[in-house]
Amino acid sequence: MRKLIGALGFAAWVVAGQGSAAATVDDLFTAASIDNLRDVRRIVQGRVVDPTATDARGDTVLIAAIRNDSTQVVDWLIAEKSTGIEATNAANETALMIAAYRNKKAIVEKLLARDAEVNRTGWTALHYAASVDARDIVALLLDHAAYIDAESPNKTTPLMMAARGGFEQLAHQLIEAGADPTPINERDLTAADFARRAKSVELATWLDGQALAWCEKYGKVSAKPEKASQ
Repeated sequence: MRKLIGALGFAAWVVAGQGSAAATVDDLFTAASIDNLRDVRRIVQGRVVDPTATDARGDTVLIAAIRNDSTQVVDWLIAEKSTGIEATNAANETALMIAAYRNKKAIVEKLLARDAEVNRTGWTALHYAASVDARDIVALLLDHAAYIDAESPNKTTPLMMAARGGFEQLAHQLIEAGADPTPINERDLTAADFARRAKSVELATWLDGQALAWCEKYGKVSAKPEKASQ
C-alpha cells in the first residue's frame, strides 16, 4: 500500500477512491521520502499531521527528508514556520546535526538562517561535522559561534572526533581555530589517543606536541605528562 501511495501521490490516491481524506503520519513520511512536495505541503498546511511527529525510526519528517535527499521537501519544511526545526529524533539529534553529519552544507546554511541552535548540551552539530571530515561545515559552524571544545555526554570534543577519523587537515583547522588539545574524556582518552587508535601516528605525535605547548602556554599541568613528553 505504501508503494501505491508513493506512486500516485496522496491526493491522487484519495481521488482514486482508495482511501479517506484523513492523511496519516505514514502518508506524510512516504511523501517526504520520495520528495513529493505537493503532498507534504497539503498534509502539513492542512494541519492533518503535526510536522514534528516521528516515524517508526523516531525521525521527524524534516530529518527523514534530509536522510532521503528530498531537496524540495527539505527546503519547504525549513521555510515553513510550523516545522519546528529544533525537534529531535529518538536519538536526541536535530536536523542541523543530521545535515552536518551528511555533509549537506546548503541545508546547514538554510537551517542556520532559521536560527537553528548551534550550541546545545551533549552532542552537537560540530561533533557530527568533525566525525565525517566536513571541513566547510566545521568552518561555517565556527563562524556561527559554535563552541569549539563542546563536550559530549562522555566529554568527547570535536577535536577528538576529528582525531578518531584520522582527519589531519581538520585537526589542524580546529587547533588553528583555538581548540584545546588537552581534554580527556570519560574513557581516559585525549585527542592524541584517538589518533593513535586510528593508526594516525603522525597526527598523534603532532597532537601530543600541541598538548604540551598548550600546557606550557597556559600554565596547565598535563593530565598525561608521559604522553605529552614523548
